[in-house]
Amino acid sequence: MLDQEQKSQIDLACRTAEDFTKHFYENLDKRRQLMVRFYMDTAVLVWNGNGTIGKDAIGKFLTDLPLTEHKLGSLDAQRVLDTAVGGKLAFLISVAGTVRYGTKNSRPFTQNFMITNHEDKWKIVSDCFRCQDPL
Repeated sequence: MLDQEQKSQIDLACRTAEDFTKHFYENLDKRRQLMVRFYMDTAVLVWNGNGTIGKDAIGKFLTDLPLTEHKLGSLDAQRVLDTAVGGKLAFLISVAGTVRYGTKNSRPFTQNFMITNHEDKWKIVSDCFRCQDPL
């Protein structure tokens, strides 16, 4: 059975994930030039197996993608243990949904973020995106 503190941490993780992903995907779909503000300076992005390091390189990578429309189907979040992140408040967020590139058909995707609170803003430390195409 969870105690009140654990329930509170779960609620905080879920609320944070909902707010964060809403803003993230709105910007990715409509204001891509602002995407660098979501990432730490030393963030890592792996996008369908393509790795990019640093917020400026990530911003360029995302800007170069075709226009997108994301629809979220599910979302989950949990707090990362203090010992794993040096005592910083951090959350692991898992997202699943569909994405449409330009005028192509929608494709299922999953995305996992690790975010941390940096200067009173949530920033991505690690981001892993994968289209879920059939084998």
